Amino acid sequence: MTLYQVYDTMTGLADQERSEKMAAYMRHQFDFLGIPTPLRRQQEKATFKAAKQTKTVDWDFIDHCWQSSYREHQYLAIDYLVVMEPFLAAIDLAKIEQLVITKAWWDSVDALSEVVRKLVRRLPALKAEMLRWSLEENLWLRRVAILHQLLQKEQMDRPLLEEVLVNNLESSEFFINKAIGWSLRDYAKTNPQWVHDFLLRYQTSLAPLTVREASKYL
Repeated sequence: MTLYQVYDTMTGLADQERSEKMAAYMRHQFDFLGIPTPLRRQQEKATFKAAKQTKTVDWDFIDHCWQSSYREHQYLAIDYLVVMEPFLAAIDLAKIEQLVITKAWWDSVDALSEVVRKLVRRLPALKAEMLRWSLEENLWLRRVAILHQLLQKEQMDRPLLEEVLVNNLESSEFFINKAIGWSLRDYAKTNPQWVHDFLLRYQTSLAPLTVREASKYL
């Protein structure tokens, strides 16, 4: 199947009962077809494998998915980007930025942060863009900047992590404070002393939610 045939096939797999439950889980932010993730991935697998051989990212297809009223089509585009990440160029980060802020909610934003994480790891010059995102008014760009170093372990850029987090302290946004906590909690598995010291250094600026999340492995 072509990429667009996969898109069309998904529409034919709609499950109304499941779609209502999925929409409710996402607080009715979007319409859903009702396709579970394993079934979606099964439909994608062979086509994405073939697409990878082209070594060319089809941004028209991604835009087509993003224009859909059904959330699974945005998930389809993100799954495609994850597979095609090795072929993204630095200039593509601007396109990902538009995806982050369009039809934005935690599900798409957190999934896109995985793509950004791999891209920035491969192209370190893009760290400057993460600093810019960490200061943007849009909370979803800031969330990606905070989360993009998850799972870095010993490869963590600590100065970048600290600057991005400090740029977002004293926020009243749940999704920002939660993300800061997750980022610190993840790094605490590798360097608990650094996280402990960070919490002490900025204790007057940290939200209780952030401290609770960050302290899980301390």
